[in-house]
Amino acid sequence: MAQRMTAGLDEVLAPVFNVLDNLEAYLDPAVAPQDFFEWLAGWVGVVLDETWPPERQRALIGRAAELYGLRGTARGLAAHIGLYVDGDIDVQETGAATWSAVPSGGIPGDPVPHLKVRVRVADPALVDVRRLEAVVSASKPADVPHEIEVVSR
Repeated sequence: MAQRMTAGLDEVLAPVFNVLDNLEAYLDPAVAPQDFFEWLAGWVGVVLDETWPPERQRALIGRAAELYGLRGTARGLAAHIGLYVDGDIDVQETGAATWSAVPSGGIPGDPVPHLKVRVRVADPALVDVRRLEAVVSASKPADVPHEIEVVSR
């Protein structure tokens, strides 16, 4: 009689214990269940593209910490764009820093900050420019205007 009464609890608690026993696997993007990607991506601050295959979504989630470490740099912007677009990425920026041995030497760079992103792909028509615009806007310094150019290789 006691076994029948506790059998219902076993059905309810077994999935909870299963998740807790395998929690490490849920937090690893390489082996996490596919239906868990959206939560895991939100946890690391990444927006997934549902049209991507699971392997590509896993790669983005797995590189999130690395990308945030490079955020605001030309190298970080190129790496972030590279996850969304398969092509050659060139990031040109106007800022610079240097020193001068001559007092009152010229100031390097351009007084007006600007960023130009050129992406070379096999077929520019296949690039979602709106998505690319969102990626660049999210990855660059907010006060720096930018332009995007998608061209053929």
